[in-house]
Amino acid sequence: MPESARSVLDLGCSSGALGAALKRRQNVTVVGIERSPELAAAAAEVLDRVIVGDIDDVLDGADVPESPFHCLVAGDVLEHLVDPWRALERAAALLASGGTAVVSLPNVAYYAGWFRLIRTGRWPMDDTGPFDRTHLRWFTIDDAIDLVRQAGLRATGVEPRYWTTGWHLTWRKVAARTPAHRFLAPQYIICAVKDPPAGQAA
Repeated sequence: MPESARSVLDLGCSSGALGAALKRRQNVTVVGIERSPELAAAAAEVLDRVIVGDIDDVLDGADVPESPFHCLVAGDVLEHLVDPWRALERAAALLASGGTAVVSLPNVAYYAGWFRLIRTGRWPMDDTGPFDRTHLRWFTIDDAIDLVRQAGLRATGVEPRYWTTGWHLTWRKVAARTPAHRFLAPQYIICAVKDPPAGQAA
């Protein structure tokens, strides 16, 4: 998140841990959206405001007087939505021109899933991770970039996350310089910006 950002919209803020960390790091207002009343109550203790409800419903009808925001965060939440394309487009509409979006998504092309599919003949269905059984939508890195682009955002950087250390991490980083990179990361983080309309300064 840019150090110049002063307001953040956190989609699926859970208990508010990420927003609280951002507030500790810099002077920023964080508004979260969370469907779980229990998690929203915890988040309300550490964030500036929490809107309780489904992201789709909130973005379609809620008044968000804090907008436009300097930064939008969608951390491992869009894959749980029925229509993540519409949700991200609606959220991006609440971003200021020149604002930043940070989107993290699991990588459905992650090699461990294909190995399990070949070995067992079954699609992996886990409790957590890139093959979490609660995911409704699935994305490769190309799909993820398309998701960001159709929301009116321009991808400026992609960071693969490998969830490992030592030599496991080393060989993945070396192999990531080849076309095999799209199969090596269980998660990608995409940074994007909302460009101002033509002829208008950010």
